[in-house]
Amino acid sequence: NFILEMKVILSDSNEYTIKPLNKVELDKKMAQEDFEGKLYKNLFNLIEGNREVINNAKPNVSKNSAGYYLWNIWDGETFDLNKLIVGSQGTLGVITEAKIRLVREKSHHDMVALFFKSWDQLPQVTKAILPYEPESLETFDEETLKLGIRFMPEIAKRANMGFFSFLAQFIPEAFIGTRMLGLPKLIILVEVAENDDKEVKRKVKNIIEAIRPFNVWHRVIEKDSEENKFWIMRRESFNLLREHVGNKKTAPFVEDFCILVEKVPEFLPKALKILKDNGIEANIAGHAGNGNFHIIPLMDLREKSERDKILVVSNKFYDLVKEYKGSITAEHNDGIVRTPYLHKMYNPEVLELFRKTKELFDPQNIFNPGKKVNGSFEYLESHIAIE
Repeated sequence: NFILEMKVILSDSNEYTIKPLNKVELDKKMAQEDFEGKLYKNLFNLIEGNREVINNAKPNVSKNSAGYYLWNIWDGETFDLNKLIVGSQGTLGVITEAKIRLVREKSHHDMVALFFKSWDQLPQVTKAILPYEPESLETFDEETLKLGIRFMPEIAKRANMGFFSFLAQFIPEAFIGTRMLGLPKLIILVEVAENDDKEVKRKVKNIIEAIRPFNVWHRVIEKDSEENKFWIMRRESFNLLREHVGNKKTAPFVEDFCILVEKVPEFLPKALKILKDNGIEANIAGHAGNGNFHIIPLMDLREKSERDKILVVSNKFYDLVKEYKGSITAEHNDGIVRTPYLHKMYNPEVLELFRKTKELFDPQNIFNPGKKVNGSFEYLESHIAIE
């Protein structure tokens, strides 16, 4: 939605300017007898001839990066190849230049930190907050918080602060934990931003009123330094864990699912059980308003027994995502590790349309092979980084 136009080198080795076309411009483009004209014509015919199949294939989630965005290209008035090429992971051409629409950062912002005893209230609270258009609803779980406490001295050092000064910043949260009789299972950071500070304060007040019926513990945070402590805790706790677990490292292979927000409390325990049953340690962070969460496993991939878990866990995990009609990747895309699982989201007819799309752009399969189409489990296993 932010790409105005791009320059792209296609498989005929020529560079083309890609921008939205109205029907008159599209007809003119399709009348060309060169590679570009034939590409537009054949892709238009593919979309028009399979419109119902394509529209039915679009996942009912807030974010999706799986497959090719065939449903976004042609809306009956505008034909925009940018919407296909962006997110195609370099499998259709090489982007050399992009003209992007920017968003001006708002000048005033506050944060409301929410502390939950369980994941159960997440859907209702999120639904109550979203009408007030927060900038973000970022989350991290109890395990991340425990890591933050465990590595507090080292986190303080990375934040260029003394241990006691950094620790003192969490005194208000410690009081909340005492009143909650334990650590929260989930923390949501609600960021509110506007160009008028009075409007920020009004929105914060409305959000607090909206969540009042749910008896969720909360704090309003107005200082940048206090906001930053949460981001530092979230980022550095897992980085430090990696440094303290010997040869284990992050293995992001089921780390980017997206489902309907109301299904998250039901989905997550089942997803985490799959990891636990296979002896995989992980933590959770993500975007509460989108139902998009990142589960980051830690594994020693030098061990074949550990590498073997990737296919076993992925198969079960993506079966679960399929059961909840979600997306196997909201933001991070398919890559080598998820392309073999696209059949969990799309039927054979849709997968064939993806294959034909790739063939129209790249008949010799020279652009980033093994991603989006023509992936295999053998190719996946052969590309697992051991060191």
